[in-house]
Amino acid sequence: MTVEVPETENAYHTAQAQLRSMGEMLGLAPGLIEILAHPKRELTVNFPVRMDDGTTRVFRGFRVQHNEARGPVKGGIRYSPMVDIDEVRALAMWMTWKCAVVDLPYGGAKGGVECDPSLLSIAELERLTRRYTSEIDIIIGPDMDIPAPDMGTDAQVMAWIMDTYSMHRDHSIPAVVTGKPVAIGGSLGRFEATGRGVLLVTEAACKERGMDFAGASVAIQGFGNVGGEAARLLSEAGAKVVAVSDDRGGIYNPAGLDVSAVYARRQPRGRLGDLNGVAHDRITNAELLELPVDILVPAAIEGQITEANADKIKASMVIEAANGPTTAAADAILAHRGVYLVPDILANAGGVVVSYFEWVQDLQSFFWTETEVTDRLRRIMVKAFDEVTAVARDRNIRPREAAYILALQRVVEAMRLRGTYP
Repeated sequence: MTVEVPETENAYHTAQAQLRSMGEMLGLAPGLIEILAHPKRELTVNFPVRMDDGTTRVFRGFRVQHNEARGPVKGGIRYSPMVDIDEVRALAMWMTWKCAVVDLPYGGAKGGVECDPSLLSIAELERLTRRYTSEIDIIIGPDMDIPAPDMGTDAQVMAWIMDTYSMHRDHSIPAVVTGKPVAIGGSLGRFEATGRGVLLVTEAACKERGMDFAGASVAIQGFGNVGGEAARLLSEAGAKVVAVSDDRGGIYNPAGLDVSAVYARRQPRGRLGDLNGVAHDRITNAELLELPVDILVPAAIEGQITEANADKIKASMVIEAANGPTTAAADAILAHRGVYLVPDILANAGGVVVSYFEWVQDLQSFFWTETEVTDRLRRIMVKAFDEVTAVARDRNIRPREAAYILALQRVVEAMRLRGTYP
């Protein structure tokens, strides 16, 4: 079966272009913009892993820390054959803005290993994770840099990272990572947190735009932890999910998909699985983006909406559940066309919000109920949406610009107060 590999623009260049545009709008000094355009710290590691057949392979991994003015850095670790240093730099920068826009006491970080986890056995995956953890051990920690799951990683991977880090220090340190299993310090509500955040901002965006959420048609690109949970939660809340996809392509039914059936058959790593008995037509990922729907939710990887297809987007609202799914050039086209877009640094912040809750619970050794977690998430996400919307109205700008301005102001103020050392 052929896997779709879309052409993408350089994510780091997109992130830098967004920053420079917003920095100039705020009147920031060029030198300050340049500081923020580059990560504070980058670590590249090449490490051996013993494979099940007795051979040894060398893998390359990264951990990038963008800015720590507001606190320790936070960001996921992804395992993907497409991981490279520029992607990790971009994701770390976006994490800085994401944490700031929802007002968490974190800076941004990101990590990754160039590998295809679907081709590794569980034993190989564990050995790779433990060795990678040993390599980045020098820059992570509960008061320094707290990793979390991302594409290609999950709660089990976080458990291995936590255990490896703890063994090096001769005592358990659950707060070194978030997204862990609940049995070893994870938080209730963490798995579905990003998808639930997507639901909350979608409901708020529909209210803001005067659009009926109930029955609104939705297409979701990506069916992993974010896209799959978003599809389930949006459908349960009353939206009409008409299309979903994985990396091999998608399915479409203009009358609405049986999301509960599709979700129940979901395979590991966000694959759609057996669809017998589910009414649908097959479509490509490119076709999904151009469907005639009310709401488009790109929830896969960065660089999916580009200059080449932005003028073909028919949705009146885009909710960026993925990190950086829209290139700078495409964003300008969507803005010109009047498409209402909730940016990634707000739309998919639910995951890092509940990761923050998990970190706090670990540090206190005091855990909350799932209802408490969900209620706290709702308050933070709705407050952040309202704050971004207020800035957009006051300045007569789009939500993306407003979110960046709000985040940049908070980061720059922290940098100003801390000063420059020495």
